[in-house]
Amino acid sequence: TLKINISKRIGILCFCSSGVFADSDAVKSVSVLEGDSVTLHSGLTEMMDDDLILWRFGYNKTLIAKIDVMAGSISVYDDVLDERFRDRLKVDHQTGSLIITDTRTEHTGLYQLQTNSVRKSFNLTVYARLPVPVINRCCSYCSSSSSSSSQQNCSLVCSVVNVGHVTLSWYKGNSLLSSISVSDLSISLSLPLEVEYQDKTSYSCVINNPISNQTTHLDVTQLCHTCSGTAALIRASFNHQIS
Repeated sequence: TLKINISKRIGILCFCSSGVFADSDAVKSVSVLEGDSVTLHSGLTEMMDDDLILWRFGYNKTLIAKIDVMAGSISVYDDVLDERFRDRLKVDHQTGSLIITDTRTEHTGLYQLQTNSVRKSFNLTVYARLPVPVINRCCSYCSSSSSSSSQQNCSLVCSVVNVGHVTLSWYKGNSLLSSISVSDLSISLSLPLEVEYQDKTSYSCVINNPISNQTTHLDVTQLCHTCSGTAALIRASFNHQIS
């Protein structure tokens, strides 16, 4: 628990209202990328001399920060809840806003602010950083009934591991071909695609969540070969081995 003394302002309290709250029923949604900092704004321009400001986390309303202006102190309880907030909580000395640094997915949840005149709720979602999608050749086949190059196809798969709350998609140019979404945590996703080996169209595999994305572009000529080209490579390799 961190406690900081603050100096009180000297002034005249012109007016006060007792028992009146600016209570908002709406919960404000806030999103942040894991590792970044986020500020939950109190909405106050400055704190009054008699303000008592409380920040709570979770549906159990665990107290994580307290500002007692009259006592001249700020207390940060970063050792609660398995110390998930250790060295990550700060409070703005002027407005009472809560600052969470180096965020982790375990900081996702409901935050509640209570002052003498204001009550607010924030639903914070911390999204994990996304991996880069990996495109691999799954298998290939050629039609035995026709030698036409249009019958030669290449099967590919785009995959990501240990992801949650994401969508994985294949695009042909700017057009969406297929997609798969998941809301679970730490799951692996894969999405197949079949193309003709001579297809020169731009393909890309994209993983995204509401605040970020990662893209891998497909090089068809690098991953997919013609049947005749594959046979030539096999013959060249065989001749090299016996020479």
